[in-house]
Amino acid sequence: MSEPRKITIIEGPPPTFQLVHDPWLLGLTEGPYPTRIAVCRVRALNGPALVERCYRAWRDGLPINLEFRTESGETRQATIVAARWVEKPEEDSLYLWVRLSEDEIELEIDFDLDDFDDASDDVDGFDFDFPI
Repeated sequence: MSEPRKITIIEGPPPTFQLVHDPWLLGLTEGPYPTRIAVCRVRALNGPALVERCYRAWRDGLPINLEFRTESGETRQATIVAARWVEKPEEDSLYLWVRLSEDEIELEIDFDLDDFDDASDDVDGFDFDFPI
C-alpha cells in the first residue's frame, strides 16, 4: 500500500504562511495559473521522515500536498515545493515552501496609526486623512 502523498497538520493552529521572494524560487512559480510561493514553519516530531516523504514523491515525479484546516475549520491543501528540517535545542521545526494561488493569498497589513505624525500628513502636495 502506498503512503499518502500529503502531510497533514492534525492539531494546533492553522499554519501561518509568509510570501517569499527568494530568487531560487522563480522556477517553482511557473505554470498555467498565477501562483506565489509561501513558507510556513510547523513543529513535527518526525520531521526527517516527513522530508523523506517529500523527496520520495518528487523523485517519482508526483506532487505532495500540505493538508491543514483554516481558522473557519475548512480543510485546505497546498502543493509543497520544498522542505527543510531544522533541529534546534529549543524546538525542532519543519519548514515547508508551498505554492499558493493568487486567490488563496490574504494580505494582512499591520501598522499603527500612531506611528504617523502630523508632518507626514502632507506628502508632495497630497493630504492624507486617516479616520480614527
